[in-house]
Amino acid sequence: MCFPRSTEEVAAAVRIAALHDRAFVVRGSGTGLAGGATPLADPLVIVMTQMNRILDIDPVEQVAWVEPGVLNLDLSRAVAPLGLHYAPDPSSQHACSIGGNVATNAGGPHCLASGVTSAHVRALEVVLADGSIADLGGLIPDAPGYDLRGVFVGSEGTMGIATAIAVHLTSNPPAVRTLLLDFTSVEAAAAAVSGIIASGILPAALEMMDAQITRAVEDFVGAGFPRDAAAVLLVELDGLPAGVAADVAAVERVGLAEGARTVRVAADDTERELLWKGRKSAFGAIARIAPDYYLHDAVVPRSRLVEVLHRVYEIAAEQRLTVMNVFHAGDGNLHPLIVFDAREPGIWPRVHDAGDAILRACVDAGGVLSGEHGIGIEKRDFMPLIFNPDDLDAQAKVRDSFDPSGRANPDKVLPAGSRCGEAQRIPEGAWI
Repeated sequence: MCFPRSTEEVAAAVRIAALHDRAFVVRGSGTGLAGGATPLADPLVIVMTQMNRILDIDPVEQVAWVEPGVLNLDLSRAVAPLGLHYAPDPSSQHACSIGGNVATNAGGPHCLASGVTSAHVRALEVVLADGSIADLGGLIPDAPGYDLRGVFVGSEGTMGIATAIAVHLTSNPPAVRTLLLDFTSVEAAAAAVSGIIASGILPAALEMMDAQITRAVEDFVGAGFPRDAAAVLLVELDGLPAGVAADVAAVERVGLAEGARTVRVAADDTERELLWKGRKSAFGAIARIAPDYYLHDAVVPRSRLVEVLHRVYEIAAEQRLTVMNVFHAGDGNLHPLIVFDAREPGIWPRVHDAGDAILRACVDAGGVLSGEHGIGIEKRDFMPLIFNPDDLDAQAKVRDSFDPSGRANPDKVLPAGSRCGEAQRIPEGAWI
């Protein structure tokens, strides 16, 4: 394990690994949920936490160069006096690093309108698997050549190590309003989600929580979430004051038409921050119910949200497990939380079976395996559910072009046999 402080030290570590034909894994804050930074076998672990400097901020061009160990929220705090922020905001933004966000192409509640990490990365300095240093992308619009920056973002460390990252900074909106709507059924809440989008409004954020997680959050934070609601929506609107006021009225009309019991508009920034504290504390709040949880990440079409949610509840019941749902409803990014006590004999097979069944249900509904957490080792062997052998072979060839040696974070993302001619492991029923 090593803790480099510069690009040159990262390159030296990678060259030493190559000299000894040793695999390497890059690790940041360790908040990843798909096992992308988990060492397998005996690789060299390159830890980026010492590379945590904000290198440059250009408020005119709205660009910041940062090292990969910079924490997501720290960047927004640093540029706040300039009227700017970094838009992608994972729930773990107080702890997760920009380098890790780049690796997984992370999202967050406020990525509905702004886009996920790939939309905010302008350029990268990277160390490749042979220890060479390359620049990908550029600060000018429409940089010539292939979009290798776009290929690298989301590659989960399998194409090299980002050592400096140029990110786009977003101007703070002149007006922000946050609404909390509560419903007596999940169906009504989902209908409101579709109704809001269909009305022509694209909120900055559109989040949904079901009954159990809402109660847990309220017991934990005390933000004023209704404990008897079957589901709640947290809607944030931003822009010019007159436009925001019109959108607030429109969301209220849609919500009430779809059966919302109440529509609460945060009175000030303090109340708004408390509501968001509740949403972003959801995963910690469940510790009041059980000591362990398994969090999934998959995406389904908005039109099939209710159908998939009902199937998630059925799967949990079949495995005698408790499940809670909190998710980015605007883009159909589900996050079922399977809550359990790992000390219970025989619990792990049931948890894993439930997780696998949930993934299959999402894919069967026309969804995909991940919206923001990545593939890692967790979903690696499920890639054939959505990609055929030719698809996987093409992806393997792109990966090989960056790392012909196969030393960069091996055995992640692509299942064994992804290259044509290799034995393909396909999960049972993948092509049914």
